[in-house]
Amino acid sequence: SEVQDQLKGVQQVQATSGAFAAILADGSVVTWGNPDYGGDSSEVQDQLKGVQQVQATSGAFAAILADGSVVTWGNPDYGGDSS
Repeated sequence: SEVQDQLKGVQQVQATSGAFAAILADGSVVTWGNPDYGGDSSEVQDQLKGVQQVQATSGAFAAILADGSVVTWGNPDYGGDSS
């Protein structure tokens, strides 16, 4: 599948109730699963560089970047909107 082709050099995987996020060796992130639970990271994909760690709630993800900043995505009711 399209996702499977991207899953090389996986360092860490985190899950919400309906989606997964994998950190790759190059510091990028691949997500898949239900978009309502963070499975679609396309809106923040350009920000997901140098990711050190990902944490999840039941419906959203937060990525810590190398510069100490945080990028979130997923369901706003579960913390996906940090704007």
